[in-house]
Amino acid sequence: MTKNYSFLKQYPVFIYYILTFAISFGGFLLIGSSGFFEGTNWETDPRFQIAVLIMLAGPPIASIILTILISGKSGLRELFSHLSRWRVNGRWYLDALLIAPFLQALVLFILSIFSLEFLPAIFKTNDKISLLLPGILVGIAGGFVEELGWTGFAIPRLLNRYNALTTGVIVGILWGVWHLLQMIWVGVSSYATVAPAIFLPIYFISSIAALTAFRILMVRVYEH
Repeated sequence: MTKNYSFLKQYPVFIYYILTFAISFGGFLLIGSSGFFEGTNWETDPRFQIAVLIMLAGPPIASIILTILISGKSGLRELFSHLSRWRVNGRWYLDALLIAPFLQALVLFILSIFSLEFLPAIFKTNDKISLLLPGILVGIAGGFVEELGWTGFAIPRLLNRYNALTTGVIVGILWGVWHLLQMIWVGVSSYATVAPAIFLPIYFISSIAALTAFRILMVRVYEH
């Protein structure tokens, strides 16, 4: 028991990611495996939404468990206190919130030159509010849940060893990989006219690059 506890305190971030991926990937496949492997439409298959919700549970559950084991109740109080703590000027938060969707929209606009399937749905529907509002609410709620793990547990410990850029790259790449199953399901069912062997690698690599860049920005905000 003492050896296990010592290993936990020595490699908390490594164990955090192992536990996070086990919970998220395991839960995602447990609920959505049939739809995932069949390539059903993620927008209409209710299993997708449930699978994503379970996937979202990975980072906070892993963070809470490890925080209790390492730091006890005081560490847990500190972890949750971060949710209501504003560290920097509001402009930084606007930058963090708006830059990523702007860049993603820009990429999709460029791709839409070659195929209109890439045109963001917001520009193809008449009911823009019904499409936009749930996305914003889910994004904010999901962000709070996820960040209990990424920002609440992993980033502070990585910053003790690495600078902001290196920390952002490490967390960003793993954050992107964490979205892998979700990306595959969305990609296969959304862009059926593009061969998966061509589309998925491009989609996956570009998404990881975007998420890594976004995470570097988030770490810089966290540092200020």
